[in-house]
Amino acid sequence: MAVKYDVVVIGAGLVGLSTAYHLKLNKPSLKVLILDKENEVAKHQSGNNSGVIHSGIYYKPGSLKAQNCIAGYSSIIEFADRNNIPYDICGKIIVAVSPKELPGLNNIYERGLQNGLQGIKKLNAEESKEIEPHCAAFSAIYVPQTGIIDYPQMAKKLLDFFVNELQGIAVFNQKVTGIVENGNDLIVETAEATYLTSKVISCAGLFSDRVADFTEKKNDLRIIPFRGEYFKLKSEKQYLVKNLIYPVPNPEFPFLGVHFTRMIHGGIEAGPNAVLAFKREGYKFRDFDFGDVMQSLSWPGFWKIVAKYGQTGMGEVYRSLSKAAFTRALQKLIPEIQENDLIDGGAGVRAQACDKKGNLIDDFNILENRNVIHVRNAPSPAATSCLSIGKLISEKISN
Repeated sequence: MAVKYDVVVIGAGLVGLSTAYHLKLNKPSLKVLILDKENEVAKHQSGNNSGVIHSGIYYKPGSLKAQNCIAGYSSIIEFADRNNIPYDICGKIIVAVSPKELPGLNNIYERGLQNGLQGIKKLNAEESKEIEPHCAAFSAIYVPQTGIIDYPQMAKKLLDFFVNELQGIAVFNQKVTGIVENGNDLIVETAEATYLTSKVISCAGLFSDRVADFTEKKNDLRIIPFRGEYFKLKSEKQYLVKNLIYPVPNPEFPFLGVHFTRMIHGGIEAGPNAVLAFKREGYKFRDFDFGDVMQSLSWPGFWKIVAKYGQTGMGEVYRSLSKAAFTRALQKLIPEIQENDLIDGGAGVRAQACDKKGNLIDDFNILENRNVIHVRNAPSPAATSCLSIGKLISEKISN
């Protein structure tokens, strides 16, 4: 333990990489170390999402999500342009399929205006078909800012800059097992080594609560993992979707609902649903970890989630088990879709923070305590927001 670092960043997803990158940009003399338990960057949420550049239209004005998504949007496009990362600002439509969804659609439109989005438009059924000819919209909003991008390539580029241009250090296959105070410093323990540092920034994603528990004895948030499963459209049916088609989300459930997304390297994804995962990195329905399950079940807020969202959650599980049910959900947006048009796609697991009262935390949550910063909740649009979040955290350290 001869080397002492100024900052150890735990987690090599987009938020952790961006934070380390900005720390070195701000102060090149800092000794910054990234630790990650995997063998490369972006192995989980950063590399298993739908690749969407979000506009910021959904988020409560003034929230960390709204502020960082809108700031991050511009930054991510500039970064992609500068580094030849594939992206496409293709726009999307958010679709109300019946009159009862109009209030929700109007609320989203008003949020977009409050968040400063330019060029968003309300569309009637006929106008929506000019953008997505096969979509069954009663009414819709066109959002020109939405795009798609290669997030894993962006993560690799951030690592490349951090290590090769800014002389940062990244060590992989290092699962953090403890953080111990050592006078004014901290010792970060892994199964293989120990690292002495002045400050720690945890961007541990699906394990953010467990890392927070190392230093925060009264950590009041627990990660509840939700798996999102996707199908893909067969190549001969990809003409049904031009770009991105989203439903009006359920305002009581913090997920956007099944939707259609054109991918940056080709193909159309359909999904995801949102079901409780029985393993924090469980990308298949049968993946199971006893400790992960018990940690969810023993959290007081979990049972309040079940009481609050149980009926909605059962519908999500049913769609997970029934391709026919999943297809029916997609047919609300595109009636022509048939079950045999869908082939198995991938899956992602969302780290959703929950408090003891059963509230699913909607905003980003960053906890500061002396020489430790914990990013305890960073769900979507964290990928879009990553450069802004990283800059924000790096400025907290600098100050």
